[in-house]
Amino acid sequence: MTTRGDQILDRALSKVGGKGLFIKELEAALIEGRADLAVHSMKDVPVDLAAEFTLAATLVREDPRDAFISNEFADLASLPPGAVVGTSSLRREAQIRRRYPHLAVQPLRGNLDTRLRKLDAGDYAAIVLAAAGLKRLGMAERIRAVLPPSDSLPAAGQGALAIEVMAHRTDMIEWLKPLDHAETAICVRAERSISRALGGSCTVPLAAYAAMEAGRLRLRARVASPDGAALVETEAVGALEDADAMAASASTELLARGADRILAALKQAV
Repeated sequence: MTTRGDQILDRALSKVGGKGLFIKELEAALIEGRADLAVHSMKDVPVDLAAEFTLAATLVREDPRDAFISNEFADLASLPPGAVVGTSSLRREAQIRRRYPHLAVQPLRGNLDTRLRKLDAGDYAAIVLAAAGLKRLGMAERIRAVLPPSDSLPAAGQGALAIEVMAHRTDMIEWLKPLDHAETAICVRAERSISRALGGSCTVPLAAYAAMEAGRLRLRARVASPDGAALVETEAVGALEDADAMAASASTELLARGADRILAALKQAV
């Protein structure tokens, strides 16, 4: 199915309605009985679903990191001043601008093939995409470098797939239980909780990433201004069962460190 998010390619998502553009048509098919379930990239799913829907399963996570793709350069650090980098994400843009202020970051829309074609045509020196999409579509060889979370912290839910059904379809919910990956679901829930608390959307450069490391849950989150000039971040380590409490604490910490001022400035700019 083709969604509005796929069709509108001449404007940034933040200007035309945000994440919900990628699921609206699929949810209509669920309501009308034309589909039993819808599969989404979790980072495209709004943090608050309408009451008639539910996420029945969160599948095991693919690589959640951002990927650097270029035909000439090995990584972001290799790009010369003024080189044009394409991305569709304000989160990526803010982090790139902060770390590499000498680069020119430009919008990049379209499906994966379209974005790669624009790179190959010379419109960009490099582009930054989700590694998961490239790997799932058998295009991992196009990845020149994977950006570590320390450089480009992933979006909430990045790399995970979600299966959405009508909330009353208890039969579907039961059938889909074997596909639900508990660890991924808990990590993604914590990330989305931070996004919800801070009003995360396509208009907010917000990153949140939780992962198990050495048997402990490590949760990191960042909020930045679109130009990368202002950035606040926080990190917590704890037990997996404490993920929700860690997310609540991280949200409070971000606001206390100045995320509230960044968010207020973003609202004024809209």
